[in-house]
Amino acid sequence: QVQLVESGGGLVQAGDSLRLSCAASGRTNTMYWFRQAPGKEREFVAAITRSGGITPYADSVKGRFTISRDNAKNTVFLQMNSLNVEDTAAYYCATGCRQSGSSWSCIDWGQGTQVTVSS
Repeated sequence: QVQLVESGGGLVQAGDSLRLSCAASGRTNTMYWFRQAPGKEREFVAAITRSGGITPYADSVKGRFTISRDNAKNTVFLQMNSLNVEDTAAYYCATGCRQSGSSWSCIDWGQGTQVTVSS
C-alpha cells in the first residue's frame, strides 16, 4: 500500500493556472488524477505511466491540463491552465486503478485537494 498526499489546490479566478502535486510514499507505476465536483460522480482526468506514457485526457480538460511525473521524487503533477468554474472540484490522485466500463476502482487514494474557480 502506498500513501498519497496531494497539495497545490486553492481558490483562483477563471483563466488562472494551478499546479497540483501528489507525493507518494514509495515507488508507483501508473498514476491517475480524478476529480469530484459537488453533487457529481468522481471522474477521470488524466493518467501517466511510470515511463511517462500519457493516456488520453478527459475531453473536459484536453488542451488545458498536463500531467507529468518525477520518479526520483515519487511525485506526479497536474498543471491546470485556463481554469473555469466547471473545474471546481476536489482533486484526487490514485494508483493501482482499473477501469470497468465507465467506473474506476483504485487501490490507493490520496485525501484530495480542493480547487475552487470563481468567475
